[in-house]
Amino acid sequence: MHQQFFEENKKLWNDRVAVHMKSGLYDMEGFMAGKSSLTEIDKNAFGDVRGKTLLHLQCHFGQDTLSWARQGARVTGVDFSEKAIEAATAIGLELGLEARFILSNVYDLPQVLDEKFDLVFTTFGAIPWLPDMEKWASVVAKYLKPGGLLFLAEFHPTLYLFNFDNYKLEYGYFTESEPFSEDVEGSYADPEKKTKGKEHFWNHALSEVIGPLLENGLSLQELREFDFSPYNCFPNMEERQPGRYVWGNSGVRIPHVFSLKMQMGTR
Repeated sequence: MHQQFFEENKKLWNDRVAVHMKSGLYDMEGFMAGKSSLTEIDKNAFGDVRGKTLLHLQCHFGQDTLSWARQGARVTGVDFSEKAIEAATAIGLELGLEARFILSNVYDLPQVLDEKFDLVFTTFGAIPWLPDMEKWASVVAKYLKPGGLLFLAEFHPTLYLFNFDNYKLEYGYFTESEPFSEDVEGSYADPEKKTKGKEHFWNHALSEVIGPLLENGLSLQELREFDFSPYNCFPNMEERQPGRYVWGNSGVRIPHVFSLKMQMGTR
């Protein structure tokens, strides 16, 4: 039912890879020189990861995946964009890092990957591209070892209620069967680049994210909310502190990001 939406989104993300790799937001020069792409919100998600297996869902072109590899994790990155996986693989080889990258839609991953991981990681602008949180949660649960940890950091569904350009309340808080569909030009990483495409996305209430994970045998270890974004990735954002960006002009603090850590049951 959603295949057309996935295909149009994939085309958009394929077109964005080259743009993103040249953008200041992704800072490839710094990354290749050894800078970690992880943020203050997710860099300490798991503590010491040396020797642990880590599955990164929706990894884009692999910066965060490879940042975990630099810390000693045995990493596998997954993305549905051919261009992203090609780039991630090439970057890993150039850096001499041991990493595996798999081309797959998250929902189709069980058809091509059959193993368990100590850690599952997914962050920032990932789950809005997925329509079904129950199915997503079942995939997460499938790949976690007993006692394994999930870390999710994502833009807050409250923030996604607003049109970032005109400040108006335009989108729903709860998951709808049909996506929000929009024609877009440029990219959050470089709005001036003349990339064009159609995007389809869904908002998911916090309960719609956490509930299915609980139903699939995970327990909540930590839930945090942040009144800033670690990325300058939306219109009308202001850097209030170094590396902390705030959207809007109301003067009222609203949640920009949430993170959660959950653990798979041991039975």
